[in-house]
Amino acid sequence: MAHLLGAEGLHQEFPAKVVLENVTVGLADGDRVGIVGRNGDGKSTLMRIMTGLSEPDAGRVTRRRDLRVGMLTQTDELTGSDSVQHAVVGDDAEHTWRGDARIRGILHGLVRDLDLAAPVSTLSGGQRRRVALAKLLVSEWDVIALDEPTNHLDVEGITWLAEHLRTRWAQNQGALLLVTHDRWFLDAVCTRMWEVHDGIVDPFEGGYAAYVLQRVERQRQAAVVEEKRQNLMRKELAWLRRGAPARTSKPKFRIEAANTLIADEPPVRDTVELAQMATARLGKDVVDLLGAGVAYDGRDVLRDVEWRIAPGERTGILGQNGAGKSTLLGLVSGTVEPTSGRVKRGKTVRVAYLDQRLAELDAVSHLRVREVLAEQKASYVAGGKEMTPSQLLERLGFRSSELSTPVKDLSGGQKRRLQLLLVLLDEPNVLILDEPSNDLDTDMLAAMEDLLDSWPGTLLVVSHDRYLLERVTDQQYAILDARLRHLPGGVDQYLTLRAEQDARRDAAGAGASGPASSTASGSSAPGAGAATSGAAAMSGAERRALEKELSSLERKIENLQKKVAATHDDMAAHDHGDFDGLTKLNDRLRDLQAEIDDLEGRWLELGEQLD
Repeated sequence: MAHLLGAEGLHQEFPAKVVLENVTVGLADGDRVGIVGRNGDGKSTLMRIMTGLSEPDAGRVTRRRDLRVGMLTQTDELTGSDSVQHAVVGDDAEHTWRGDARIRGILHGLVRDLDLAAPVSTLSGGQRRRVALAKLLVSEWDVIALDEPTNHLDVEGITWLAEHLRTRWAQNQGALLLVTHDRWFLDAVCTRMWEVHDGIVDPFEGGYAAYVLQRVERQRQAAVVEEKRQNLMRKELAWLRRGAPARTSKPKFRIEAANTLIADEPPVRDTVELAQMATARLGKDVVDLLGAGVAYDGRDVLRDVEWRIAPGERTGILGQNGAGKSTLLGLVSGTVEPTSGRVKRGKTVRVAYLDQRLAELDAVSHLRVREVLAEQKASYVAGGKEMTPSQLLERLGFRSSELSTPVKDLSGGQKRRLQLLLVLLDEPNVLILDEPSNDLDTDMLAAMEDLLDSWPGTLLVVSHDRYLLERVTDQQYAILDARLRHLPGGVDQYLTLRAEQDARRDAAGAGASGPASSTASGSSAPGAGAATSGAAAMSGAERRALEKELSSLERKIENLQKKVAATHDDMAAHDHGDFDGLTKLNDRLRDLQAEIDDLEGRWLELGEQLD
């Protein structure tokens, strides 16, 4: 594969930290590289240097002649006076870009809900971000670098973007550099991983799942080496205690040998650890929404919501931006009052709400972290141990020196961690998380998920991070047409329902001026559609045929899932130095999962027809 872009001997340091130290990496045709690491360790810095947006303190970047490189940064570079259309397609004539299926697909995937004539200055931050991404993708590039592209995208947008990047170039053509905390997205798109830490870059073959497997294996091997080193040191120390150091020069040699063992050991990696926090006792009654609805200016945001939340329930909420997810959480937490129906809360319920705005930090933004912690209790029980708030914060990845930093000067990830700690210190028994993965790196997300695994209370999560949602919740609901709907099929069922919803609306819009319009709008309830009328008109023979196909699909899915489990076992037992073999196993896993996804899509379709 032809070399496209590379970096040799990169060195980059900031006033308080060296983020890159003699780093050499390369990018070739066909590479799809995900860059992971803790916040502040240099992921975005490495990407900016490789794309030419920043210059390193030392080292050089090499690139193929006439290479076209495009990058989506985290800063907004759009012109406010431009229309959405001009920002995305520039001065191209309308018939030109409308005649290009690729550009039409990008516009539909990212900005279909926006008025193309609207000025960019009237858009929200999330909408501007989507316009910037569309602007980048409509152009032709040999290398695309994306810095947190899934921010402000919903589950549908993330799924669309993954498919677009998978099919954008032919096999072994083009290259992708990707920084994101969305682990599902990394697995769906990437074939290689770079982990940035302690000034270096470690390469891994495969997507995120393969990276985790290889990383655990490397840590296991390092632990074996460390155990041998510790055994040697214990022998040295035992010998030194038994000897008479003042009588001979031999102990001096032995001390130097022990010091050499210590000196050769690389510094221990920073770790993030979250212990289970104490919670208030939760009774049998939590929160019941009984026919609850919320309307603003005569428009139903939610209607007829019937939801009885059980103790210890772990539920994920899906829905488009603006569908009413935050309103639903407000009903549960008590910050929103229903305009119809009622909400019943248990007497022992103590709700904590981790929102997107970092609202808990607004009142203390002028204080130093240490001063914020001084306002809390002197000690807390975490993981069965009594700890001070400062100790808990250090276990969340803060250094002692950072405790003197004003809250307003913390990074986004640090603010999110401090917010999480303040919420947990209140010892709630119902925890509501509204987009909790924002600003957190993959290591911190894994640590937070570990905490939530042992969370003894009730957990409600709204997130576009599919990996996190499926990881920490046991069931999912969606808000569709202002109603709350259970999703036995999880996120895949939600995506199928949304696609059907869009298809019905497109059909209704297309037929509004023709004779088909009365049919398109003739259902008596949202979501009823043709499936309901088709089921009613279905003959017995047709129904039996569908049931037979449904049963066959279930058997096929079960067999494929067994193959997936066997492949996971093969990866675990495989030689982790054989990157080619691991890549083949990862490709097999991806093909099996794609086949399962197709069959499950058909399974859901048949289920809708038979309802």
